[in-house]
Amino acid sequence: MKVTGAEVVIQCLKEQGVDTIFGYPGGAILNVYDALYKHEEIHHVLTSHEQGAAHAADGYARATGKVGVCFATSGPGATNLVTGIATAYMDSIPVVAITCNVNVPLLGKDSFQEIDITGITMPITKHNFIVKDVKNLATTIRRAFSIAKTGRPGPVLVDIAKDVTGAEVDYDFIPQKKTTKKDNDILSRVHRVKSDGTKEEIKIESTVISNRELEDAIKLIKAADKPFVFVGGGAILADADKELAEFVEKIDAPVCDSLMGKGAYDGTKENYTGMLGMHGTKASNLGVSECDLLIAIGVRFSDRVMGNPKKFAQNAKILQFDIDPAEINKNIKVDSAVIGDVKVILQEINKKLDTHQHNEWIKHIEEYKEKFPLSYPKVGLSGPYLVEKLYEKTKGEAIIVTEVGQHQMWAAQYYKYKKPHTFLSSGGLGTMGYGLGASIGAQTAKKDTQVVNIAGDGCFRMNMNEIATASREKLPLIQIIVNNHVLGMVRQWQTLFYEKRYSATVLDDGVDYVAIAKAMGAEASRVTTREEYEKALDEALKSKKPYVIDCIINSDDKVWPMVAPGAPISEVFDESDIKNSK
Repeated sequence: MKVTGAEVVIQCLKEQGVDTIFGYPGGAILNVYDALYKHEEIHHVLTSHEQGAAHAADGYARATGKVGVCFATSGPGATNLVTGIATAYMDSIPVVAITCNVNVPLLGKDSFQEIDITGITMPITKHNFIVKDVKNLATTIRRAFSIAKTGRPGPVLVDIAKDVTGAEVDYDFIPQKKTTKKDNDILSRVHRVKSDGTKEEIKIESTVISNRELEDAIKLIKAADKPFVFVGGGAILADADKELAEFVEKIDAPVCDSLMGKGAYDGTKENYTGMLGMHGTKASNLGVSECDLLIAIGVRFSDRVMGNPKKFAQNAKILQFDIDPAEINKNIKVDSAVIGDVKVILQEINKKLDTHQHNEWIKHIEEYKEKFPLSYPKVGLSGPYLVEKLYEKTKGEAIIVTEVGQHQMWAAQYYKYKKPHTFLSSGGLGTMGYGLGASIGAQTAKKDTQVVNIAGDGCFRMNMNEIATASREKLPLIQIIVNNHVLGMVRQWQTLFYEKRYSATVLDDGVDYVAIAKAMGAEASRVTTREEYEKALDEALKSKKPYVIDCIINSDDKVWPMVAPGAPISEVFDESDIKNSK
């Protein structure tokens, strides 16, 4: 049947099972929004800003494992998506961003609201397209979804000329095909941008796991006396939590995680030691520094994890499991690697492994956990207390979203994540302003689960306009502001490394977040004591509307423990170490 290009867009989204779109309309994309108007089965969330739409699509994807979708018009509408797309790219989140551009004859002529959005997003998308012929539109959108969700996931952008959305074409509806891991032969990353600005393709020719690689991995595991498992976001993306739990039980090893790996392994288990790296626990950092085999599962060895790469896990052989061959030996030289889907790798290794026991090693790590527990003052309002009380009140069943900074680290340290898709945070890009949009996406997807966004006051003010979106959508999400009237993490560095020169980090400017939240249709409270916080939290959990809790804490509270930038992770220190050194 003959339909317009705009109708093709909507029908292709229906083919892919899309039920929610986050976006903001404008002139170039009007034809698509006009077509969307006729399809009430797709829920459109009108955000306050296109950046909020991109973050919401990201949060939807992280909470569900499905592809998130956002819309934006040409020019500034498209460029406002860029930070959200880059955030998704750095954390390998499947998002399809659909933008529209000027008519084909106007391309390249500096037309009103024209922008080369495919050129801009080339380094921060897994792949992108510009569609200038309506005959290519359906195929392109189908490819975009396939690329976004297979191999190593990531964002894909489809830019469509406006006259393409108005043109007519023959279209046949194709029901969504259920892709399986065995069908996953799309590129792990369709391209990588080299230093000279050109692209190079990195292909995985087959998802069949190499038997030789498996055998080498099993030999290393069997030979280890002090193995340590380090798990990252790749295990969550692969839905490998059950296989991971079986693997850990078989090899009898302690487990630490990256920020992105929260929930891949049950954080309430006895052999879980906490996060690794700059603000990781002493048990994790010291344990990894002493182990003789580090098994890295779905991680990319970021600088915040490694500290000094030349001194990282010096006593260990390193075994890495990852779907992306580009990650092998990129940041850390490994002794052996198995390339493929992490879920499949663990399934195959679990079949071949007998049960091992490392009693002395486990006991040693348990002693570290007992000797170096996470701790904070037991009086007054503080970031750790806010998170611990939230964990208690929600029984660990909430989806926790964060912005970036001190509060992000406290949320990672003091909330125990028992399952995947329950901790959503910008890890790789470190995007301030991410959390509120992402929490809207997560709460839209998970209506029966409490979603809580934890933000610093510096982060909250970046995209606080999205409270209006949450109110319009009647989302019962909770927004906790950890308000110390400063840019907390930057101030912490200024205190420790810049002789307390607090350049441009003081935010004590009298902004009333409670008044702002109420003006945008939310309920809100300001709290300064533990009793007030507990009462506000009880009210928020019962509320059917968005609820903002402005929590006033000390400007000089710090995240402990810490590894200084560039130092070995074995040199992890806390406040008591600083006092003792003096």
